[in-house]
Amino acid sequence: MHPSHEDQAVKAYPEGRGGEARSRHRGGEARSRHRGGEASPEGRVRAAAGRGWARARAVGGVGAALAVTPYLLIKVVWSFGLLLPNAAMAGAGWRAVNAATAVMAAAGVGLALAFCRPWGERLPAWLVAGPVWVGTGLLVPVLPLAPVLGPAAVDRDRAAGSSDLWTYEQALVMVSLVGVAAGLPLALAGYVRARWPHALGGPLAHPEPEGGTRPLRVPLAVAVAAGCVLLGGAKAYWAAGGAAGLDPDALHHRDLWWHMLSAGTAVWALAGAWGVLVLAFRRGARRVVLPMAAAWVASGMLFSYGVYGLLTLTGMQRPGPELPVAAALAREGGTVLGAAMALLLLLALHDRRRALPH
Repeated sequence: MHPSHEDQAVKAYPEGRGGEARSRHRGGEARSRHRGGEASPEGRVRAAAGRGWARARAVGGVGAALAVTPYLLIKVVWSFGLLLPNAAMAGAGWRAVNAATAVMAAAGVGLALAFCRPWGERLPAWLVAGPVWVGTGLLVPVLPLAPVLGPAAVDRDRAAGSSDLWTYEQALVMVSLVGVAAGLPLALAGYVRARWPHALGGPLAHPEPEGGTRPLRVPLAVAVAAGCVLLGGAKAYWAAGGAAGLDPDALHHRDLWWHMLSAGTAVWALAGAWGVLVLAFRRGARRVVLPMAAAWVASGMLFSYGVYGLLTLTGMQRPGPELPVAAALAREGGTVLGAAMALLLLLALHDRRRALPH
């Protein structure tokens, strides 16, 4: 049997062209095995997982875009002063808020569609990450509470004098928010796995890259986790009925809505503390996806709800039962903790990208 051209090239050029011939030869063998149905089981599993994430990405993106459409239409109508739930929302301040949220909803439709299309992977990272970080932080924590928060919100607004029409508008709003909260994380996960596989894929542990940020991340993570435990403990205490730090003359504001949001904030603050500690010390989980997701949602939740809480200072939101000092500590403290947690996520992703093969 005469040696093949590839074998002659390998013998003649052990380096250089021989290496190229060897690669071509192996590539031909691999293609032959693939055509013969001899692909490895691991390869088939990875291919099936990739197809599954692609389907989740498409379904989640289109579903989120469709779900947010009723919310967008309602906000546009309110911006023009039509079909308002109550007379207070006819003011210039509320109309500006509704116009701003309508713009945000329109941007959400665009981002949801970008997540499920190839052109979305060419968008700047900040244009994708920033709005989605705030959006998932606002909506995902509400998802498990929606069956209770929806009726509670309607009862609260009826007690405040809202019209009967608002009951139907509120139902549409809740359906939109639940749909986005369910679809957006699916689309985001598939998008991130396709564009930045190091963010959600692979094991938690990885070698320390040269010039890594671990000396900064570890003490900052400990400080942020301590702050989250304090905030979560305070919110859990209030949700359980504790009255320290509350205004004795405003205890009637402790309705079901307030109790549920306090409990939800406590859960996500503690989940965020766990997430940043696991990412910083790289212990406590096998895969990176759970601590990364927990820190992502918790940071967005603490930041966005803290900023949203500033509306109570303008008189546009019903005041809570907290004393002014306690409310400010919880609100501004949550905002700072959420921003610091986001910084820790960026540092962790920076180290993973440098340490893991692409």
